[in-house]
This record gives sequence, C-alpha cells and structure tokens, in this order.
Amino acid sequence: MDPRVEALRAAVARLHRELAGYRAELPDRWAAEEELSALAAETAVGEPEMERLRRSLLVIAGALGSVSALGSAVTEVRRAIELFGGPPLGED
Repeated sequence: MDPRVEALRAAVARLHRELAGYRAELPDRWAAEEELSALAAETAVGEPEMERLRRSLLVIAGALGSVSALGSAVTEVRRAIELFGGPPLGED
C-alpha cells in the first residue's frame, strides 16, 4: 500500500479517536466526524484526490482548529494530506 495513504489513514484514525474522547460541546463536531468518516472511506479504496483532501481539511480545521486539545491530531492530518503533493497548504 502507498505509504502516503497509510499515513493519512493513521492520522484520520487518531483524530477520530481523540475527537470521540473529547467530551466538551463542539457546535460543528458533526461536520468534523462526517469528514473524518469520508476520508477513512476514501483511504480504504486507494489514493484520494487532492481537491477532496483539501476540502476535507478545511472543514475539519474549521470545526476543530480552535480546540487546543485536538491541535496535534489536526496537524497530523494536515501533514498527511500534504504528502500527496501540490503546493503547501496556505501558499496557493
């Protein structure tokens, strides 16, 4: 299997676990959970497309980016997405 896909799968699984364990109210938790589920499904069938990955990251970061307890897991997802190429996020 492609190591980039494995890295993304692991990062998504970690964030999903940490989000499940985070008990505080998050108004957009559902959006992050849906995107994480979609990313997990995409990594199960092969290499996801970059535009889809970027969109998912925007949704996840928008929903969870201000939660410091989840920050390192969100960063891990971002770094895993960057492995798929294209300009670094934030430098388009």
